[in-house]
Amino acid sequence: MTESANLLKTPFYDLHVEAGARMVPFAGYDMPVQYPLGIKKEHLHTREKAGLFDVSHMGQVKLKGEKAAQALEALVPVDIIDLPLLKQRYALFTNDQGGVLDDLMVTSVEDGLFLVVNAACKEQDIAHLKANLDSSVEVQVLDDKALLALQGPEAKTVMAKLAPESESMVFMTAKSLEIGGIPCFVTRSGYTGEDGFEISVAKDQAEALAKLLLADDAVEWIGLGARDSLRLEAGLCLYGHELATDITPIEASLNWAISKARRPDGERAGGYPGADIIGSQMQSGAPRKRVALLPQGKMPVRDGAEIVTEDQTLVGVVTSGGFGPSLNAPIAIALLDSKVVQSQQPLFAMVRGKAIPVEITSLPFVKQNYYRGV
Repeated sequence: MTESANLLKTPFYDLHVEAGARMVPFAGYDMPVQYPLGIKKEHLHTREKAGLFDVSHMGQVKLKGEKAAQALEALVPVDIIDLPLLKQRYALFTNDQGGVLDDLMVTSVEDGLFLVVNAACKEQDIAHLKANLDSSVEVQVLDDKALLALQGPEAKTVMAKLAPESESMVFMTAKSLEIGGIPCFVTRSGYTGEDGFEISVAKDQAEALAKLLLADDAVEWIGLGARDSLRLEAGLCLYGHELATDITPIEASLNWAISKARRPDGERAGGYPGADIIGSQMQSGAPRKRVALLPQGKMPVRDGAEIVTEDQTLVGVVTSGGFGPSLNAPIAIALLDSKVVQSQQPLFAMVRGKAIPVEITSLPFVKQNYYRGV
């Protein structure tokens, strides 16, 4: 049996193949990495119009029960208890060492919480929830749902034509909508740095919804390749790269993701795995820090490249790197020794034995265009 035969397929598989996608194994699924348009043009199309992403491989989970918010809050350094109805928040599952088990999106819904977790981590996340949540909280895995992301400056116009109620939504809010008559649960969010929507829909109506969205001239399928370059330009962390079990949220420069109420001086401080370590790093600093790098020249600096000083001292490693089509230049994110970040000394990325000068810059590489209202 071939490797492909063992891979799972999303409800959009036939549409991807029909559209000419190059399919690759990803997190146990046969997923489109690019379409005939090519990664660079797909990337630029999303920045200029609207890209449609199949993200059905990600996990969708509902937590039901009166104590759902209290129970989840004990697993994340985030204020879940006071999350308003139909508002969304970025969260992190942490371990006892302060490392990150996964990052996730949490939305407050009428009967509990709606979670979206990473594809590669979803089985462990579900086991983590079942093992650690109060027994009164039901963990419902939404295997009957597909997930699409519509991203880009024209996403709002496309959605408004099919679901006028979407116009009242702002970044990190949610609403149950009918899109062209198809019932969906929609959040105004995404992972490209652009305004856009993530749309949860029943699997048996998923293909009809995709065709409806693709019928708009502004919308094109976008594959995993451009999804990664878009999130890299937007300065967003990717699990397995900037986030891992041995990287704390503070090292990943995600201090903003630790809610005020859960910080060492907050009204509900600590109480989550690794709280002592994360709290200490918030107050005294972490040994490493995630930074943005601009390599000089045109040669991309890829994941795993070592960062050294002029005297060849190893001071860090690139966690994500590639070419930024919007910037028309190579870009990278790295974990560096915190003392080096502050020293402003010359730094170099080692690529095939050659030292490429790199300059620390600020994140994001391109302006984020989330819609926060007028």
